[in-house]
Amino acid sequence: QSPFLSSSHPSLPPSSFTMAPKKSTKPKGKAPAKASTASKVDPLFPSRPRSFNVGGAIRPAGRDLSRFVRWPKYVRIQRQRAVLYQRLKVPPAINQFTKAIGKNEAAGVFKLLNNYRPETTAAKKQRQRGDAAAAAKGKGKTANVPYQLKFGLKHVTT
Repeated sequence: QSPFLSSSHPSLPPSSFTMAPKKSTKPKGKAPAKASTASKVDPLFPSRPRSFNVGGAIRPAGRDLSRFVRWPKYVRIQRQRAVLYQRLKVPPAINQFTKAIGKNEAAGVFKLLNNYRPETTAAKKQRQRGDAAAAAKGKGKTANVPYQLKFGLKHVTT
C-alpha cells in the first residue's frame, strides 16, 4: 500500500511526514536604545493617543467644515443660480432684465412717462365733443389727439 492511503482524510498530509521547525521570534542582537527616539520628538507635533471608543473618529477641531454643511435651501438655490449664470451665455435682449434700475433713475423715468399717460375716458369724451363741435362749424378735421404711451402685447413693436 501507498503511505497516502493510510491517512484518515485525503487533504491532510500523511503521518510519516513532519512539519518544518518554527523560526524563533527572539532578537539575536541587542535591541536599539529607545531613549534616542524620545529626544527627537518634534514639539510642534505632539503625539496624541488614539481613542477607539464611541465618537473617537470625530475630526479634530480647527478644520473648516463649512463645505460639508447642509445649507438651507435658499442658500443652495442662490449659489446654483450664480454658477448657472456664469456658465450660460444670455442674449443682451434678455440680460437687460437682470439689472434693476436705481431709485433716482426710476423717479426720472416715471416723471417723463407721466407726461405721456393715456387720457382718461372723461378727458377723451370731452376732446371728442370739442372735435365734433369744430367739425360742425365747418373747420374741417383737426387731429389734436395727444401723444400717449401704449402698453400691452398688442402694441409691442420691433
